[in-house]
This record gives sequence, structure tokens and C-alpha cells, in this order.
Amino acid sequence: MMNIKVMAGLAVIAVVLAGCATPAGDTTSEQRSSVQKMRMKTLAELYKEYPITREAISKSAGYAVFSNININLLVFSSGNGYGIARNMKTGDDIYMKMRALGVGIGLGAKDFRAVIIFKTAEALRKFTTEGWEWGGHADAAAKSGEKGKAIGTAGDITADMEIYTFTESGIALQATIAGTKYWKDDDLN
Repeated sequence: MMNIKVMAGLAVIAVVLAGCATPAGDTTSEQRSSVQKMRMKTLAELYKEYPITREAISKSAGYAVFSNININLLVFSSGNGYGIARNMKTGDDIYMKMRALGVGIGLGAKDFRAVIIFKTAEALRKFTTEGWEWGGHADAAAKSGEKGKAIGTAGDITADMEIYTFTESGIALQATIAGTKYWKDDDLN
């Protein structure tokens, strides 16, 4: 009985701590600006680390950039974030939110960015309208300021998408099975 209470308490802490990722600003305009700045900074880092992605994005159907906070406490994992998806054909932006819940082994917290490149219009449409992703995840990250290294995934996650991740700060060692839901942010769109 005590173990169940401890596990439930850890799960609640993970969900609450990961619920802190929101765009900066008090007004809708300030929050949109915050998301746009995050996108530009993340893309600059992506192009520096993986120069070939500049051409991949320019030829893509679209891309999405997300800022995420992920917490893993023993067997529970939770993440929360925000981002923006761009349709390269129309130039339209869709402001989005994300939430991840999972189970697995790990301990840590990290603030990271993700860039998803959509190779087809259907993959972009499905992501912005349905937005679920299920799967396993394993990583190790240790970064503070300019020091440290982060190991993330870079490559195809389906035939129609590529994902790149960058750890901004934090330390984590985890292996989880998680579901991630992406959806349109009604307040910013």
C-alpha cells in the first residue's frame, strides 16, 4: 500500500513539474513572439549542427519546432511544451501545444528543443490535425549552459518525417515508452 502511494505521488509530481512549459508573455501577441523567437533560435542551432537540414526544410512540405520540458521520476515520465508548425507551400503557421506521458526507467529533467521535418503534405496535415505519436525513447543528456553533451535522435521516425532534438539544459538518463499528443493552441491561433 505504501509503495502504491509513493508511486502515485511521484507520478503527480512528474506531471505537475512538466506542466511548466509555456510561451513567455502575458498577451497573445507576446506569447506568439516568444514562440517565433524560440523557432528562430532553434533553427539557427539546427543549421549550425546539421547544415544539410537547411535544404531539407526548404524542399519539405513543412516543419515544426517545439520547446519541451521532460521530467522522469523512477517509473513515470511526463513532458509538456509548445511549438509552431509551418506549411512551406502556403507559408501558414500553426501554433501548437504538446503533452507526453510515459512509463519506463529513469531519473532526471531536461529542457530540450525538437525540430520535425515533414517530407509530405499528408504527414504535415496528419500531424497538425491528429498529432499523436507513440513509441519508445531512450536518451542520456547532461548540459548546463554551454557545457555538457546531449544525445538525442536524428533521423527518420517514419518514412515521411525526420526529427532532431537539442538539449538546452538538464540532466537525464531514461528509457521510456511514451505517448505524445500534439494539438493546435486555440489561444494563439
